[in-house]
Amino acid sequence: MSPQNLPVRIQQLRERIARACAAAGRSAQSVTLLAAAKAQPPELVTAAADCGVSDFGESYLQEGLAKIAALRDRPLTWHFIGRVQSNKTRPIAEAFAWVHAVDRLKVAERLSAQRSPLLPPLNVCLEVNVAGEESKGGVAPAATAALAASVAKLPNIALRGLMCIPPEEKALARQRQWFARLRTLLAELNASGARLDTLSMGMSGDFDAAILEGATIVRIGTALFGPRG
Repeated sequence: MSPQNLPVRIQQLRERIARACAAAGRSAQSVTLLAAAKAQPPELVTAAADCGVSDFGESYLQEGLAKIAALRDRPLTWHFIGRVQSNKTRPIAEAFAWVHAVDRLKVAERLSAQRSPLLPPLNVCLEVNVAGEESKGGVAPAATAALAASVAKLPNIALRGLMCIPPEEKALARQRQWFARLRTLLAELNASGARLDTLSMGMSGDFDAAILEGATIVRIGTALFGPRG
């Protein structure tokens, strides 16, 4: 992907997001475009930032830290969207504003202990394995309420919502069924006293369906930057 192509692609993405929001009776401003920048060079991230993208997601810790350092003069928000390993929680807690894939209390406790109280609370989403796939991380839907209750009590982090990576589906209706499960689970948690406001769901191949089911953050990589080399 050439940086020169990014303005058109980002504009097309924003228009697509706006159409999905309109179909759902929502404002386009209710959805954050999170640029999944894994394996993309810093110059592409800079070009995307020049086009108004402010939120970037990284899945590989060292790569993400290098980009954060290279672009530290930019007012960008950095999200860690990969699987969180217990032995790497400290640099994640120190450098990122969001973590999207917490699925164990141990990981949340380490992030809490290692987040400086001088920084704003670390925004956290719990990853839910909505389809029970053995190949994917995430807490089981039935265990989410207990995990959420424990995480919400921890200092230095703010439990914001839920995240999922559902099975790959082609049909819109089948895509929506998985996202509807996460939306319903968030509503159930809020009905029990949680105050969650974030559904991080939807990627390049299914974010229209995610928006129709209430996504507030869509994680877009290929549709923005093109296929990784």
